[in-house]
Amino acid sequence: MPGRVHVIAIINGEKREFLCEPLQTLLEVLRDELKLTGTKEGCSNGNCGACSVVLDGLLVDSCLVLGVEVEGRSLVTIEGLMGSDGLHPLQKAFLENAALQCGICTPGFIMAAKALLDKKPRATEAEVRQWCAGNLCRCTGYDKIVRAILAAEKSM
Repeated sequence: MPGRVHVIAIINGEKREFLCEPLQTLLEVLRDELKLTGTKEGCSNGNCGACSVVLDGLLVDSCLVLGVEVEGRSLVTIEGLMGSDGLHPLQKAFLENAALQCGICTPGFIMAAKALLDKKPRATEAEVRQWCAGNLCRCTGYDKIVRAILAAEKSM
């Protein structure tokens, strides 16, 4: 069995180095090796979106990506959204619109919304709903989440 692999990646704008097992998921690396616990584990099979991150500009489920696959790549997690001036407009909008309850799905929804709004800054409600279809919430329902995303896009 091969040993741990040395990986260098840009994570949340900073060059980061870590060691991981060849079959360790990116989700496990983020939470266990890098202590970036904002990314949540929901299903571990790509069905819930709780572990969504942006890898080289693409929204991915970190439970379906191996840690070794981020070698030389750029990754943004929920921790990378907050700037020096405070919370990202999406994070603020989720708070102001009460678009969260237990919080397990929240980082994934925010990362999905960020990926959408980076591609389409003026998304319609239908586009927001379709884009977020890969993220599941068992507490709030989806209306407040959609309203928060639409409110954030106005301030971005």
